[in-house]
Amino acid sequence: KPLAVWECMTSWYGENFDGQPTATGETYDMYGDTAAHPTLPLGSIVRVVNTRNHRSRIVRINDRGPYIEGRNLDVSYGVAQKLGFGQRGIVKLRLELLEVPSRPVPDHRN
Repeated sequence: KPLAVWECMTSWYGENFDGQPTATGETYDMYGDTAAHPTLPLGSIVRVVNTRNHRSRIVRINDRGPYIEGRNLDVSYGVAQKLGFGQRGIVKLRLELLEVPSRPVPDHRN
């Protein structure tokens, strides 16, 4: 059972960030099962569900963002493709918080 469930406006980020360091210090992989969220603890595990086609993916929060008003989550390009919104810029997804790390992963950007 998820710890929390909510809907959020989601975008994706890809090539411009591929190979760049994320907030956790790991290298961003635009095909990895990862996402950026402004406030969830780094290392949190969430299931993202596209309610239009019922596709879902389990991702790990390893970065901060998005920094655009009205958006609450940035998934990797690969996750967007698997969820069926790689061609669209923004979609409303359901987020299910599955796990929060017992010890928060440090934010290497601070």
